[in-house]
Amino acid sequence: MTKILVLYYSSYGHIEQMAESVAEGVREGGAEAMVKRVPEIVPIDVATAHGFKLDQAAPVAVPDELADYDGIVFGIPTRFGGMAAQMRNFLDQTGGLWHTGKLIGKVASIFTSSATLHGGQEATILTSIPTLLHHGMIFVGLPYSNADLMQLDEVSGGTPYGASTLSGTDNKRKPSARELGLARAQGKFVADVARRQSAA
Repeated sequence: MTKILVLYYSSYGHIEQMAESVAEGVREGGAEAMVKRVPEIVPIDVATAHGFKLDQAAPVAVPDELADYDGIVFGIPTRFGGMAAQMRNFLDQTGGLWHTGKLIGKVASIFTSSATLHGGQEATILTSIPTLLHHGMIFVGLPYSNADLMQLDEVSGGTPYGASTLSGTDNKRKPSARELGLARAQGKFVADVARRQSAA
């Protein structure tokens, strides 16, 4: 069976919740889904003082295990329009995988979050893609065949580059039903593409 890793970093639980929806979509697409997270690198006292959600159920991944999957969906929150340092730190440890070409031909996708509507969601995904291309991965987004990408009746994340959510500047807004639906659709699409790729 095609195996997909949903690998994320989440400070406040928004990307964590989106990751679970992506995994649901992967399973709907007929693939096996594993949800893992990257290690927290902020000192515990600082993370606690800022209200980080430290009790997340997903196990912590190690870089070498990325080679064990047919595809990887990365949950990367926005930090000033770019990749969060926790994910950057993790990916910077994948030099051995690059050197041996272990990720070449594997499907990759990204979902994200930001505090505000124009807070850099698309910039985060677009500037994260080069890392995946250096590994020889095949990037897929979220096609406009999903009509929820075109709705204007509510404030919502969602881009053709990948699903997204908004947290609000106080981090109190949770992913909406539409945003979670886009995450599921992305997971299913990744599973479909990865299954076809692994059968080729």
